[in-house]
Amino acid sequence: MNILVTGGAGFIGSHLAEYLLEQGYHVLVLDNLSTGRVENITHLLHHAHFEYYEGSLFDADLLEDLVDRAEIIFHLAAAVGVRLIIEDPVWTLETNVRGTEVLLRLAEKDRKRVIISSTSEVYGKSSKRQFSEADDLVLGPTVKSRWGYAASKILDEFLGMAYYRQRGVPVIIFRFFNIVGPRQTGQYGMVLPRFVQQALTGAPITVYGDGQQTRTFTHVRDAVEAMVALAFHPQAAGEIFNIGGTKEISILDLARRVKTLLQSPSPIVFVPYEEAYEEGFEDMRRRAPDLRKIQAWIGFQPKYDLDNIILDVARDLRQRLESEAKK
Repeated sequence: MNILVTGGAGFIGSHLAEYLLEQGYHVLVLDNLSTGRVENITHLLHHAHFEYYEGSLFDADLLEDLVDRAEIIFHLAAAVGVRLIIEDPVWTLETNVRGTEVLLRLAEKDRKRVIISSTSEVYGKSSKRQFSEADDLVLGPTVKSRWGYAASKILDEFLGMAYYRQRGVPVIIFRFFNIVGPRQTGQYGMVLPRFVQQALTGAPITVYGDGQQTRTFTHVRDAVEAMVALAFHPQAAGEIFNIGGTKEISILDLARRVKTLLQSPSPIVFVPYEEAYEEGFEDMRRRAPDLRKIQAWIGFQPKYDLDNIILDVARDLRQRLESEAKK
């Protein structure tokens, strides 16, 4: 079976491609390397069942050919992260919305199953203790670019559901809550790899705001196994699933945990949001997933605890830092 992974040279996409190859599938990867890296898939390039194509969702002939060849499509290609939309809002919005529309239109021809990656950011400013898939989505005003990323992913979800209901395209949507692990970078605001890199290099560990905001963290391997299990579930089309961790931790406690586990001399310092992002930036005090739906469907239970995740990220970053030092 041929499976297409858009954004397959990215953090989650490369792990997904790797896992699919382990399961015996033939994997086609499309990535324009805007946020992905060839280094993420170098170890896969000579695999007999792996094909990599450098290009974007707007390379019409290439994308059409890949969609025609694939039986299932994992759509992970996107401009990722809140920081990126603050830095480049036009490109982020156009990439996320138009790219998904183009892909769904091609998938409609033969009713190809499409798995769309979304984000916990879509829950926005809701103050619920845990977010479930049927909850209202509450965003801030359009004058604050911070909400553009969430809005673009909400529109992706609406497009996916519209193509499912009106045109019969079997679409499944996943909302990720802080998926972390090897190959992730802190370049676009991802907090754990940023903390780990700061701790390993002796730089100050920078906590934005007061650090009392809480999050859950899930190892990328747990996430991709759940994605694949649901992608092949015969009743999953038209459904939305949270994928995330079961234990909350404050960002300040996360910084302390990283510092302790890695025996780092780095000081922990606080940085105001307006310095880290933009004036008037709004952050959520709490963001934890309600996992009852995914647990009921596939018995989802993360295998990696937070300490193992931190150490796994640290091993990968050490190797990358050592490799860069040799160049």
